[in-house]
Amino acid sequence: MFVHVNGVEIYYEIDGDGSPIILLHGNGEHHRIFDRLVDDLKKNHKVFSMDTRGHGESEKVDSFHYSDMVEDVAAFIRELRIERPIVYGFSDGGIVGLMLASKYPDVLSGLIASGPNLTPKDVILKERLPMRIVNIFKRDPKVKMMIEEPNITDEDLMRIKIPVLITVAEKDIIPISHAEHIANTVGNGSLIIVPYEDHASYIVHSDRLFPLISDFVERVSVADRQI
Repeated sequence: MFVHVNGVEIYYEIDGDGSPIILLHGNGEHHRIFDRLVDDLKKNHKVFSMDTRGHGESEKVDSFHYSDMVEDVAAFIRELRIERPIVYGFSDGGIVGLMLASKYPDVLSGLIASGPNLTPKDVILKERLPMRIVNIFKRDPKVKMMIEEPNITDEDLMRIKIPVLITVAEKDIIPISHAEHIANTVGNGSLIIVPYEDHASYIVHSDRLFPLISDFVERVSVADRQI
């Protein structure tokens, strides 16, 4: 299905029924990376899987900015009349989730962000250098965004009052100390460190993610129904 939001056509799929969850993939990916997660979530939740702008089946764009993606998701929620969803975001999707929860503090009921960073320099150096080389030779606008953005401040994080779960892998491209900082700075944050895994290995086409987030998802869903 497609919906026109914030000037672009966004492709999405809906599975299951129950309290709503929106899934946001990472840079250069598409919603199908979450197929195994959707199979578990849809048993008790209404799951919205999006292709972000310029990804998957969504409309192509010439340039990329996290702020545009934030407005896409906000408009998506309004257009589909989704009541206080939980957002799960991986990598770029987690960045968008943090920015969305900061700018629109009353829209979400909870946020899970796996491997997000607040600024480009928060990615470990050995990962940043190849991205810069790729950008020099290929001029990929998706890569350009990652080496120039985001710029999320501690003040931005402190505006987030909903429950937030941060996950980070033992071998992530994001330092564990950085993930700890995010979890400790938001108003109601917690952290899961996933042993033996790397940035994407426990998320992309993996059945390891659902057991890690299921308790958080159910706790937030129940609490929001009681409001």
